[in-house]
Amino acid sequence: MDEFLARLRNFDIRIRKAVNSQMRGSFRSIFKGSGLEFSDLRTYQYGDDVRAIDWNVSSKGHGTFVKVFREEKDQTVFFVVDVSASQLVGPHYRDKLEATKEVCGVLALSAIREANHVGLYCFSDQKERYIKPANGLKTGYQLIMGLYKLKPESGRTNIADALLFTLNVLKRRSVVILLSDFIDQSYEHNLRALAQKHDLVVIHLYDQREVKIPKLGIIPVHDTETGRTVWMNTSSASFRAKLHDTFRQNQSRLERLCKQFNANYLALDSQEDFVPKLVELFRVRKYQ
Repeated sequence: MDEFLARLRNFDIRIRKAVNSQMRGSFRSIFKGSGLEFSDLRTYQYGDDVRAIDWNVSSKGHGTFVKVFREEKDQTVFFVVDVSASQLVGPHYRDKLEATKEVCGVLALSAIREANHVGLYCFSDQKERYIKPANGLKTGYQLIMGLYKLKPESGRTNIADALLFTLNVLKRRSVVILLSDFIDQSYEHNLRALAQKHDLVVIHLYDQREVKIPKLGIIPVHDTETGRTVWMNTSSASFRAKLHDTFRQNQSRLERLCKQFNANYLALDSQEDFVPKLVELFRVRKYQ
């Protein structure tokens, strides 16, 4: 646990230094979101967004009025983390799940520092761990320790159910950070609903073995989620091309969905230094 916390602090320091030097300002903007609450009404003026018109009030015949909103002071940052067995792909010293925990942990540290409410939902095809959003260092370290010590009970994945749980549990607009390898199907509808209701950040973790498998000849491959073992010719050119194309198609599809739903998308190789890409994410969100 001490080593895990030390790594998170090191990543956190590197991110703060990079962001503050490049942007000359606080990097809290990644968590700022667009949470708004109704404040007042005023008369419509040329150039106002027509979507802000309050049609119920305007229909009374006393003029056209638009809603005025103010930014919510207390922002909730909610982490939705895939801990299914497919996340165990990678070398023993750093698989996708380990990288996922580190990324989630360092973002949680950043959110806590900005006095945000933070919460966590870890999922497989069931609820593995839930920490209700709250503020304070106690909640933050409870979240980080929960991540570190978590041993999932199920190996399967159900992203759609995890997104539905998030939709039901978060009553007001929040920053939702979804971390997964997205090896699942039929979650698009709930992803759209989540992006419409909340400020969604999608972080896609993958391993190079899912893109370019080593040439090992005919070998048994065990599916940790279904428990099935199949024999595959990893030296076959057609097999290798199909594996690569399937991954790229899924990645492109997810990225396209995020763009369509106005959600941030970030792909991370579990073996790479993720700090530069997180810094770029902060930069992009600062100017949205």
